[in-house]
Amino acid sequence: MRELGAGWFYDSKSQVDFRVDGGGVRWTARELDKDSLHKYEPVYRPAVLQSMGAKNCFPGCFSGQRSAPCRYNASMGKPLSETSITAASREVSAGRIALEVVFETGSTNTDLLSRVGALVQPTARVAEVQTAGKGRAGRQWLSSPGAALTFSLAWHFNGPLSQLVGLPLAVGVAIAETLHGFGVEALLKWPNDVLKDGAKLAGILVETSVGRRPEAGCWAIIGIGINISAPDELEQAIRTPVADFGADASAVDRNLVLAALLDQLAIAVRAFEKTGLDSFVDRWNALHAWRGAGVAILDRGQALHTGRALGIDPQGRLLLQTGSGEVAIMAGDVSLRRIAEG
Repeated sequence: MRELGAGWFYDSKSQVDFRVDGGGVRWTARELDKDSLHKYEPVYRPAVLQSMGAKNCFPGCFSGQRSAPCRYNASMGKPLSETSITAASREVSAGRIALEVVFETGSTNTDLLSRVGALVQPTARVAEVQTAGKGRAGRQWLSSPGAALTFSLAWHFNGPLSQLVGLPLAVGVAIAETLHGFGVEALLKWPNDVLKDGAKLAGILVETSVGRRPEAGCWAIIGIGINISAPDELEQAIRTPVADFGADASAVDRNLVLAALLDQLAIAVRAFEKTGLDSFVDRWNALHAWRGAGVAILDRGQALHTGRALGIDPQGRLLLQTGSGEVAIMAGDVSLRRIAEG
């Protein structure tokens, strides 16, 4: 075995270039789809494959005993393909959203934020792997390579930055309603999580950029991470319950899911531009995962308020019924936790 640099190695037995990430996944250089920018295939250790339900993984898939990568990949399904996404998306095929598909990057949000001065239209950037994915409040977003959708959508707003208050809630509605079309019973947790069966299925991070002339409007970079398939190793790394699409996750075509999401996000963002959160409040409340549940509002681990979650108001504030009356909570650095009842 010979080191090639930048984390890559050459295996003389299998005659392939490969690298191994921190999750124990071996990435082998191999063209998968001539119409895709995705040029690498993950080869999981047998133990990882078995944890994801694989039965027929050959013993040498990680040790390099065969040059062909393991084709029994229980989580990946089809690779991301710019051609496939474009064909399935009205917005992309019509040229209303520019699409970028890359194999690996640090963060799709960071990539687009660094280029807002050069962007001329809504732009979606999706990566098979993010090495520095962002979560809310500076947390890192973790996902399994090939088993998730991690992407960002850059959108220009003509109004002031204050116009974007509540945008993550509108985005959450668009995501949940789109996933329902794929048979996934997604619900929403204030302010920016999508849940399934009480566990986190997806997260939203909206970052903004204002140019030198505020009157020229602002850009919102809408970052989204969705677990399609979540192996046990991911849940152990995150140290919190995570959800995925379920038993049929391996049959999910992520290209179709992403295409549907981009189309619905475009509709949602245009509606938000016109009316703000007004057209989303009732829809969000209908999808509220913790409606009526006992919750605590935490700031740096300290409980600021406890009570029953009622829903959101037109400003996107969480309405909380406390012992001293109704309280409206603005999203910020606070977090929401469910508390034991009884």
